[in-house]
Amino acid sequence: MRNFLEPITMNESQRYTRTAASLHWLIAALIILNVILALTDDFWPEGWERYVIDLHKSIGITVLGLAIARLLWRVTHRPPALPKSFPTLERGAAHTAHFLLYVLIFAIPLSGWAHDSAWIAAASHPMKLYFLVPWPRIGYFMALDPQTKDVLHTQLGELHTWLGYVLYVVLFLHVAGALKHEFIDRESVVRRMLPWGK
Repeated sequence: MRNFLEPITMNESQRYTRTAASLHWLIAALIILNVILALTDDFWPEGWERYVIDLHKSIGITVLGLAIARLLWRVTHRPPALPKSFPTLERGAAHTAHFLLYVLIFAIPLSGWAHDSAWIAAASHPMKLYFLVPWPRIGYFMALDPQTKDVLHTQLGELHTWLGYVLYVVLFLHVAGALKHEFIDRESVVRRMLPWGK
């Protein structure tokens, strides 16, 4: 363990690209915003519920699009390796957390989109991204009979919610690990992901 007051140094080969870092923080900010919208839904003034839900959907679709861009960038731009000083167990935990986060940032928006598409009233309530841009529902769910739709709508909603709970846990562990390395181990992983500075 390094001295807490010892400065942290880092060379460019240890840093993520500016594009990867920007996508990381943008996705993180949108996820946090969507979590806040989901958890505060009951506290908004009467009549605002529909607007809050539609904004939640719009942000979710945006996260899905950014997640695709992030994955394509990662495939074509190899990320920097973790510092060799990290114990094997911590390396494994970090890679597992990253894998789970990638799965979740795809699974949560997709399950939400499917949940919305199975809504019985979907046909009479067109979806618009940020109240402006028409966005299609998933045709498979739209074409189902009303009874099946109703069952799937409930099940997909529960799946969407539970995936959100898993995300809370993984995000907590991800942030806790980053803070440990930053302030206790003095092996910064946060600065590897900053899109500015040296």
